[in-house]
Amino acid sequence: MAVLQSQLDTRSEQFRQNKEEMTVKLEQMDELYAEAARGGGAEALERLAKRNKMPIRERIAWALDPDSPFLEISPLAAWRSHVAIGSGFVVGVGVIEGVECVILGHDPSVRAGAFNHFNSKKLMRGLEIARENRLPYVQFVESAGADLRGGGGGGGGGGTPVDPLLRVEGHFAESGRLFYEITELSKMRIPTISLVFGASTAGGAYQPGMSDYNIFVKNQAMVSLGGPPLVKMATGEDAEPEPLGGADMHTSTSGLGDYLAQNEMDGIRLLREVVGHLNWRKLGPGPSKPADPPIHDPQELLGVVGEDLKKPFDIREVIARVVDGSRFEEFKPRYGPTLVTGWGSIHGYPVGILGNNGALMSESSEKASQFIQLCNQVDVPLLFLHNITGYVVGTDFEQGGITKNGSKMINAVTNSTVPHITVIVGASYGAGNYGMSGRAFGTKFTFIWPTAKIAVMGPEQMAGVMTIIQKASAERRGAEFDEEANAQREAAVMANAEEQSKGLFATSRVSDDGMIDPRDTRDVVGFALSAVANDAVKGTKEFGTWRM
Repeated sequence: MAVLQSQLDTRSEQFRQNKEEMTVKLEQMDELYAEAARGGGAEALERLAKRNKMPIRERIAWALDPDSPFLEISPLAAWRSHVAIGSGFVVGVGVIEGVECVILGHDPSVRAGAFNHFNSKKLMRGLEIARENRLPYVQFVESAGADLRGGGGGGGGGGTPVDPLLRVEGHFAESGRLFYEITELSKMRIPTISLVFGASTAGGAYQPGMSDYNIFVKNQAMVSLGGPPLVKMATGEDAEPEPLGGADMHTSTSGLGDYLAQNEMDGIRLLREVVGHLNWRKLGPGPSKPADPPIHDPQELLGVVGEDLKKPFDIREVIARVVDGSRFEEFKPRYGPTLVTGWGSIHGYPVGILGNNGALMSESSEKASQFIQLCNQVDVPLLFLHNITGYVVGTDFEQGGITKNGSKMINAVTNSTVPHITVIVGASYGAGNYGMSGRAFGTKFTFIWPTAKIAVMGPEQMAGVMTIIQKASAERRGAEFDEEANAQREAAVMANAEEQSKGLFATSRVSDDGMIDPRDTRDVVGFALSAVANDAVKGTKEFGTWRM
């Protein structure tokens, strides 16, 4: 297989500028990661320590195999909202006793591990990852139930106040789906394990209630449909916590608990023993290619993409620093050159790669459709590298079949059954996001670089389209068009669209699985390929009808 030759000039002014801009973004990202790791803050963590409780990240770290990776999902959720960054939940894929597992943990330092809009989305995403990739599901449970104190948090800033009843109804719907999802995993023979560290009442009680295996920590776990105050109000009974739902009671009397842990570390030991006896076997193929590192330095990825996404770059420069040995067999290199397609491997896992080098034209869309079919015939997963403004528009392009062939590409992406992994390195606008297997298309994992921008269209295009519509409307009414008011409106639209198209905003709203350092792309994608290999890879030769 040919080795990609790099044309990247690491001594150029453009490279230097790109690297400086990326370094600033990475420093901001590291600060936000550190803030998320602090959870509810120093005082909250100190209170946990006084009660002999570990922070959630420490609990997870002790459960993982030594020196093994942990792929955290949406670590920056809830940025610029009423909720602490990270949302009071940690979700990710980690290795326990040699088994890749989805791990979810309530953070008791953030509002006692309560559910909110953001961590409910993370929770459901974790369950989806477990189901779609056939990964055992581990829950570290300690939750006060629904958080009824905060705002909606749907936009930027401090969050929009929401009627408490709406919050309750929203949480009720999400909780109901949680019950369904955990139960469905068990039906699919995907093990579910709960390690209960503290209080888990009302809907939270059903997390262990629906699990295959339950480990309760002595003198800490408290599981009941209603806590003592609710029992008092509902029945008049003055219930005591331990007889009502304590770890001793559930492991000796009710039978809800399967293992009684003497303390948190003992609970983690028991968890590792349970995972160790699952006799878990991956159904997909393992690495089959040489996993030698790229010959081109991944550190140079810092200078490939800059702040200004209008400045083009060759996606091959990214591929050359991600695939094994920088080897890449390009498919149809002379046809549809605005899309690069071809085969390589990452950490030994074969992969078909599609990367944007411009707008999707009719020819590049056709090429993509054929390439996706070929990868499905030989059961090879697909990696999509986004830097796409969308499908090209205009009279000549329509007559050339862009709608027909663009639809053909989306048909191929939709019906493809091999695993898809997406990394958005630059722009991902409009239907181009769909054609390149965006989150809405059942992609197994979606990651973004700090330079990513995701939107219906670019801010300038959005403002310009609105201006054209407003002018046409004024003409139909016979009214004078107010240029000054329109200029102010355009500026406001562009500023808002620019802010909400940024990757940081998107990742904070759980629109992807996390923002990654470009230099980590190879390892992140490699671990994702290993995770999807827990299930059998079965490509399809059957696609929906498309216009020839």
